[in-house]
Amino acid sequence: MADGGVLGLELQALAPLTDAHEMHLPLADALAKLNADPVYQRRFAAVYGPGPIGTPQFLRALAQFTAALTSANSRYDKYMRHEVGGALTAPELRGRALFQDKCSGCHATDLFTDESFRNNGLDHTFARDSGRAHITARPTDRGRFKVPSLRNVARTAPYMHDGRFTTLAAVLAHYDHGVQLSPTLDPLLHQPGGRLGIPLSALEQANLLAFLNTLTDTDFLTDARLAAPKQTE
Repeated sequence: MADGGVLGLELQALAPLTDAHEMHLPLADALAKLNADPVYQRRFAAVYGPGPIGTPQFLRALAQFTAALTSANSRYDKYMRHEVGGALTAPELRGRALFQDKCSGCHATDLFTDESFRNNGLDHTFARDSGRAHITARPTDRGRFKVPSLRNVARTAPYMHDGRFTTLAAVLAHYDHGVQLSPTLDPLLHQPGGRLGIPLSALEQANLLAFLNTLTDTDFLTDARLAAPKQTE
């Protein structure tokens, strides 16, 4: 969750399922659907033994599945490992240099997130969603949300904690000229002279988009082990 209110893989899987702003599916209804599906009945029985699918088995299975979602074979990864298939074009290399200069303060590490909570200037008031402050009750956390990973970011629209942007181009435009001032705005978005955001020319935005597309891990996205089970099993 973007506000950091959910800890642990089992609860992390449960929260979006039941949250009214996300899938809005009561746990009892989810279990009823699983128990009515012969494919899932067989799969759960093979692991947990005969009997109905209950909450413990369901949450453990979701946690194990989530733990298996490891993406580390994008073209960027191959480039970093000096492997075949890891060549980057000139625009992608320029985008990488720009990313390191202007974006890596938040999107750090191999996961492209420093795991922090930051206010990236989406709003000047937070009446609808106070972010991290919803959990901590601290005014200094208003409008702060967890920095997301950027792996496979070109394939994970919509963007921001509330999905307000449908394209990466819109995200970059926000950082260039859409950042709004508020008391908790991240210091990295305060530029010398009072300018807000991260100045990005049209060419720089195009180069950044080219680089961000190199983070797509096609092997991961097409892994048959992570696909929905076939109903004919």
